[in-house]
Amino acid sequence: MISIRQRKGIQTTEVSEDYVAQEENVKLENKLPSSCTNRRLWTILSFTVGGTVALCTGLLTSVYLATLHENDLWFSNIKEVEREISFRTECGLYYSYYKQMLQAPTLMQGCSLLGIYSHIPLFPRTLERVFLCDQATNSFWRPEVYDQGFHGLIYDNKTESMRTINLLQRMNIYQEVFLSILYRVLPIQKYIEPVYFYIYTLFGLQAMYVTALYITSWLLSGTWLSGLLAAFWYVTNRIDTTRVEFTIPLRENWALPFFAIQIAAITYFLRPNLQPLSQRLTLLAIFISTFLFSLTWQFNQFMMLMQALVLFILDSLDMLPAVKVTWLYGIQLTGLFLVCILQFFNSMILGSLLISFNLSVLIARKLQKNLKTGSFLNRLGKLLLHLFVVLCLTLFLNNIIKKILNLKSDEHIFKFLKAKFGFGATRDFDANLYLCEEAFGLLPFNTFERLSDTLLFYAYIFVLSITVIAALAVAFHNLSDSTNQQSMYKTGEYRIGLKPETAYNLIHTILFGFLALSTMRMKYLWTSHMCVFASFGLCSPEIWELLLKLIHLYNPKRICIMRYSVPILILLYLCYKFWPGMMDELSELREFYDPDTVELMNWINSKTPRKAVFAGSMQLLAGVKLCTGRTLTNHPHYEDNSLRERTKAVYQIYAKRAPEEVHALLRSFGTDYVILEDSICYERRHRRGCRLRDLLDIANGHMMDGPGKNDPDLKLAGHPRFCEEIKRNLPPYTAYFTRVFQNKTFHVYKLSRNK
Repeated sequence: MISIRQRKGIQTTEVSEDYVAQEENVKLENKLPSSCTNRRLWTILSFTVGGTVALCTGLLTSVYLATLHENDLWFSNIKEVEREISFRTECGLYYSYYKQMLQAPTLMQGCSLLGIYSHIPLFPRTLERVFLCDQATNSFWRPEVYDQGFHGLIYDNKTESMRTINLLQRMNIYQEVFLSILYRVLPIQKYIEPVYFYIYTLFGLQAMYVTALYITSWLLSGTWLSGLLAAFWYVTNRIDTTRVEFTIPLRENWALPFFAIQIAAITYFLRPNLQPLSQRLTLLAIFISTFLFSLTWQFNQFMMLMQALVLFILDSLDMLPAVKVTWLYGIQLTGLFLVCILQFFNSMILGSLLISFNLSVLIARKLQKNLKTGSFLNRLGKLLLHLFVVLCLTLFLNNIIKKILNLKSDEHIFKFLKAKFGFGATRDFDANLYLCEEAFGLLPFNTFERLSDTLLFYAYIFVLSITVIAALAVAFHNLSDSTNQQSMYKTGEYRIGLKPETAYNLIHTILFGFLALSTMRMKYLWTSHMCVFASFGLCSPEIWELLLKLIHLYNPKRICIMRYSVPILILLYLCYKFWPGMMDELSELREFYDPDTVELMNWINSKTPRKAVFAGSMQLLAGVKLCTGRTLTNHPHYEDNSLRERTKAVYQIYAKRAPEEVHALLRSFGTDYVILEDSICYERRHRRGCRLRDLLDIANGHMMDGPGKNDPDLKLAGHPRFCEEIKRNLPPYTAYFTRVFQNKTFHVYKLSRNK
């Protein structure tokens, strides 16, 4: 809490605090029956109204986003193949596994995960019937069915040709498995199509997301009006807070609602004087939400590493209870290890920086006793030494683990980060592929213009400035006075305190803000929390108390007026300015239109063998997997070193390579057909040096096309660009490739068997 008490002056008579407390207790006892009853009734009424508004706000947001999705694509009226094509890039790949599980002829093919428990004598008969039995024959789980169902995910040989991979280990698709089981178990097949069950689940999670943001703001400010303002800001800044309506199956759309629930639970957990039962239930909520967040997103470790840094900073500055911080470290480790087990000991999780960091912090705290004692310089020296020990230990443990596991799955991320922050230029294809993607670039300046239009950015800066000043004052005081166990800073006139939950959300928003500024794709973590933090500050009595006392206008009634009138005025402004635009959005009707891709998918389904292997761009092949079920050479899930090498080899179809070289590379992956896209071969979307063909030329040591400079060591290629030259049907190309399909966008060639 930020609280300020101003002394009246030097001549003011000092009164014993004990005497004042006794007087207040006497007054309280005299008023106890009526005041307590009224306060209890008011609390119940406020909780009921606030909770109802929270649920309604979440549901309305979910309906709003679902309606935008329907209106944009006319999703209810287009063909099934068009619906599937609308799941672009990796979204289509994830959805394909949901479809795969549903296409199992019997229920147990989709649900045979629980077959391993069928031998247990106490296994409930109802679960046997639900999960292990064929509803048609009432027969128990059979091995041949298991091979086609859950076993097919563990031993998949269609996602990457000539390789058998464990999809549950490599990808975070347990949500698709669970949802397919749920759809088969519930008696809803007659009432809702599988695709709607899937997308409505995701839009339902958005309702949970907004409700969690609402509750976090409410917990911080003490009034549900703050939560309502946070929800309004989330919706009016939809472009910058979510992209669920056009990237539905994306992993972050599954994970972020659970992350928001976790933050709300941590905010409550950090409150002082919790009852033991409340504390245990809150820890359970934190653990479950942490586990589900980790299970549903492959980038969970990087987000939770930022969260661990928040805890480390606050613990080092004595702003959080050390016991609670230890609990949160333990929950992170436990949740991640449990996910690791479910993902068949995924090496990328075991080799994550998060595990190394948390272990290092816990070890360093044991090694360094009395870290929070001594004078200011003594404590500062201990703190710097502690930071150095944790950093060195983290790097040491991480390198040891990666060497033991021979882990290379995440090396492309560190190459990208090294190049992004200016630690040397790189010609690495994978790193440059990320560097040239707009989503991984710096946050555009126009983002702040949009956030300012809704007054969110101004309110956020206002609240952030005040809380940062308070935090700095408290941090300085804590380092100066080791005897004070409360986060409190005293001056001659004021006493400034900072609630642990406020301190946590402050550092959280700062660190995730830096992450968003450096990588645009991560802005959705920051902007949603901006809504929470800004609305909390405008409704916080402590913020207004500090401000009014600083300008010598302090009055309890003024605080009450400011904390309610300012949010209400902003809500009225948002309704007045953005309501007409939102109604226009809801009335604007469009329709999905991609005839070239539809034609391609229909041709593949009707004219190629079921076991044919297709090569092409990662994004297109995800759609091929979903719409046709054909085998792929590569795909968009990039967290595997051998897959990245394979993708680079397949992409030589857009480089300056000889036809026999390209043919040999493609045939080494068992390719039967290769799909060339004009939009890639003649790309104009990116600047020179960032087009896919440029990245390939640089990686191959060839000079780039078009006007502009080239590095002096780049050489002229000995062959023309493959994707351009093959269309001329010259003998060197027709000897290896035969065109079997063509439209305005795509060219499909069948590979000959010649070696």
